[in-house]
Amino acid sequence: MSEAVSISSEGLTARIDPFGAELQSLIDSDGREYMSDADPAYWTGRAPLLFPIVGGLRRDTYHFDGFTYHLPRHGFARRSTFELVEHERELAIFRLTDSEETREVFPFPFALHMEFALSGSTLSMTASVVNPGEDELHFSFGYHPAFAWPLPGGGEKLAHELVFEALEPAPIRRLDEKGLIAFSEDSPVKGGQMALRHEDYEADAMIWDELASRRLSYRSPDGPSLDIAFPEMPYLGIWQKPGANFICIEPWAGHADPADFDGDFRDKPGVMPLQPGAERSFRMDVTVRPR
Repeated sequence: MSEAVSISSEGLTARIDPFGAELQSLIDSDGREYMSDADPAYWTGRAPLLFPIVGGLRRDTYHFDGFTYHLPRHGFARRSTFELVEHERELAIFRLTDSEETREVFPFPFALHMEFALSGSTLSMTASVVNPGEDELHFSFGYHPAFAWPLPGGGEKLAHELVFEALEPAPIRRLDEKGLIAFSEDSPVKGGQMALRHEDYEADAMIWDELASRRLSYRSPDGPSLDIAFPEMPYLGIWQKPGANFICIEPWAGHADPADFDGDFRDKPGVMPLQPGAERSFRMDVTVRPR
């Protein structure tokens, strides 16, 4: 196993595993943990990075320029060891680049830099995708953090809620049994607020693909809250395993295949092009607000 890297500010300490550049822990100055307990009875993930796809592909397969490739759900970054390229008290930067192994399943040169920076009570995570090749790079990216539910000292679990920046009246999407986008439902957001209930996730994730908000608050009735901002991310997934002590709040730039999609990868909804020599960044800020 790789040794976790820690960074600290006056308000928070974060610990990141180079395997997957995955955030493992976020603790405040009082020692309270805001990440999932990773109970193996439910899910051992804590905050995987989703690259070069978000969600699943039809038959775990995609087509590009007449060739067929295979990728598992959410891609390979979460199962790859990143190189630590910079480490200071409040900062850690990791890097993943293409290799012979990645090119067998994803035929693009790339560099994925993942920066974790603390300032006071805010953790800023910034993923930067660089195209060092001579042709367009096509990809998606997403965050998948699992926060503690209930929040530490937060009181009644089912009294927690999400408060969105906007009203969010648009329908949400649901996945079929193959993990593909297939159904729509009425928005669960009422007046900008959404209650958290285990039964809502028996049908897998809730997906917003017409998202108006770029920030939300995850609030407890009697304790802290988390303010979460994701300015470059147009989609959102909310997910958990019913009964578990976590809730995943997942800003995405990409999503699973629609159930009827079988075209070229460059035409896949949620995939974006990146020109040779270009870079594109995706930030997610988590601010802890004790009560």
